[in-house]
Amino acid sequence: MAKKLAFDRVLFTTVMVLVGLGVAIVYSASAVVAGEGGGRPYYYLYKQLVAVAVGLAAMGVAMHVDYRNLARRWLVWGLVGGVIGMQAVVLVSPTLNSARRWLIVGGLSFQPSELAKVAIVVFLAYQIAKRPPERRGMHLVVPVALVVGPMAAMVLVGRDLAGASLLAAAAGLMLFLSGLSWLHLGLGALGLAPVVLSAILAVPYRRERVMAFLRPESVDPLAAGFQPAQSLIALGSGGLFGVGLGKSLQKLYFLPYPHSDYVFAIVGEELGLVGALGVLAAFGVLAWRGVRAGFRAPDEHGRYLAWGLTGMILVQALIHVSVSVGIFPATGVTLPFISYGGSSLAVSLLAVGVVLNVSQHG
Repeated sequence: MAKKLAFDRVLFTTVMVLVGLGVAIVYSASAVVAGEGGGRPYYYLYKQLVAVAVGLAAMGVAMHVDYRNLARRWLVWGLVGGVIGMQAVVLVSPTLNSARRWLIVGGLSFQPSELAKVAIVVFLAYQIAKRPPERRGMHLVVPVALVVGPMAAMVLVGRDLAGASLLAAAAGLMLFLSGLSWLHLGLGALGLAPVVLSAILAVPYRRERVMAFLRPESVDPLAAGFQPAQSLIALGSGGLFGVGLGKSLQKLYFLPYPHSDYVFAIVGEELGLVGALGVLAAFGVLAWRGVRAGFRAPDEHGRYLAWGLTGMILVQALIHVSVSVGIFPATGVTLPFISYGGSSLAVSLLAVGVVLNVSQHG
């Protein structure tokens, strides 16, 4: 057995910097809205700090419990079954913001679809590692269909197309890492295309968002085109060095959800191009250290865990940034570690904890 090393301090420090920046930006972007009408300006900040505490606790546990325990069959299937069970409860729960995405217990809300992404990576890392190379690739399609399919379908029924798409993306990434060819992945994407298209056409606001992306000149800039336009205004207003932390104007009722869906635009406005590039560089460091941890892992299970969890975070970050700069339709996907959202933050820190655990066994 390889000697246990110190955890990856570069990765840990990078994530802590992103979390710290997120706390500052969330407060800056939400204080005015939260304090409207005699409310509490610190409302979103307090909730974000609670999520940070929960996430750091989860990360600490993940760092100190050997990742090889995630190769135990009962634990893998227990995690998968638990996530599916929670998602089933969500589907019969009352709607919140016209959707069924949250599990509410004792006044606290949790989004099971966030944990589902980790469950998919853990499940597929287990499935890949237990098979010899010649029985990977297409041999994994059946397990993916039987596990990922129901998870994604339940998330989609809860009116969360972006969440279902992220689950499919996590599964696709793991299948690619397992050796599945681009051809087979492309055929799978073509098979899912009618489902995605139907989900878009079935809901008016999704159709409007896609049209605002494909033909921005044909939509009302005060309706479907409002969010993309305000995001670009925020980014353009920041210039090279930004208007200063806490001095954003777009957060003042111009840009909807500036503390979550469009937090990168606020980063660009307040910290400028330099700050925005700094955030992208931090995610680049995260990618480097996550891939490095996978390459140095003592077994294939650790390798696919590190790569899958790192890729899961990076895909979400890429989608969020792409929406903010106008090269992807609006989705509501948060920016890991920075956006407001307790479930996303806590689960992302849990995922990093597992990667840090793998890095200790290089």
